[in-house]
Amino acid sequence: MKISKTSSTRIHTTDFTNLKFGTVFSDHMLICKYKDGEWGEAEIRPYGPIDMTPGSQVLHYGQSVFEGMKAFKNSDDEVLIFRKEENFKRINKSAERLYIPKITENIFMDGLDKLISLDSDWCKNEDGYSLYIRPFIFASGECIKASASEEYTFIIITSPTTRYYAGDLNVVVEQHYSRAAKGGVGFAKAAGNYAASFYPTKMANARGFTQVVWTDSIEHKYIEEAGTMNVWVRIDDTLITPELSDSILGGITRDSIVTLAKDKGIIVQERKLSIDDVVEAHRNGRLIEAFGTGTAVTVSPIDSITVGEEKIELNHKSDSFASLLKKSLQGIQNGTLEDKFGWTSKVNEVVNI
Repeated sequence: MKISKTSSTRIHTTDFTNLKFGTVFSDHMLICKYKDGEWGEAEIRPYGPIDMTPGSQVLHYGQSVFEGMKAFKNSDDEVLIFRKEENFKRINKSAERLYIPKITENIFMDGLDKLISLDSDWCKNEDGYSLYIRPFIFASGECIKASASEEYTFIIITSPTTRYYAGDLNVVVEQHYSRAAKGGVGFAKAAGNYAASFYPTKMANARGFTQVVWTDSIEHKYIEEAGTMNVWVRIDDTLITPELSDSILGGITRDSIVTLAKDKGIIVQERKLSIDDVVEAHRNGRLIEAFGTGTAVTVSPIDSITVGEEKIELNHKSDSFASLLKKSLQGIQNGTLEDKFGWTSKVNEVVNI
């Protein structure tokens, strides 16, 4: 693998106390091209612009998938990447659905380790900090015929980060627009899924809501996701999250929370969850809490859920399931708690800039 180091790091001019999520990037990136039926040699180079033409097929037909991952520093200043094997599996599951060639394991894993090793100083060993990792593949062939591309580009970039949401998390149930349809690409991390969500989300923002809760596209009756999060509600002492389908993204944080909750003896149900279930539980005094999970948001308590004209307000408690599970998850991620599930991987060799 060819590695070209930057001649001038930007880390010393970066204000780590004022990071706006997803807007600050580390010094290097990995890039690899697919052409003539195979992936070429990966290269790590300084972060910067890439060559594209106006005829690049991703710009016309949206063939693009991505992943969201995180790395953390432990007390020994070692970098820990969280569940990278699951991200590798999921990006290829998404790629297959969009007729994109699967990235090979050696390019993904070796490239990831070398890139994170090179930019390890961007992963701060301080509470609340992590290094967000964004691998993605897009159609880079030059053709405007409505067809799958014959050339693709795989890139990994990284971004130092703290919190995703600042302030209260107030959501509104979307009862007109849909995020995904049965038989579609809702289960994949396809770029177009997010593009289609921006308009209704901005409409909700204008009404004072942080995010929308997406419901099924047929009846708008069953909860699917909330913004970039999988959704959870606690009714009495049971934790419920919508069962996975081809219109719901199988979140890696979601899977981790299912495992952690069961390990702690919490009753977990993965099933269809209707809006009526949530409203009725609230009216009966049985709705204890609700929260969202995702790589970027980790575990985020929901302050209110608005259904039509009814606003369900939720009080955060120190002994909430969200608080308990977030503490356990983050403890494993940053190495302060035992990782008995084998979720973290050390980046061993640090390449000094």
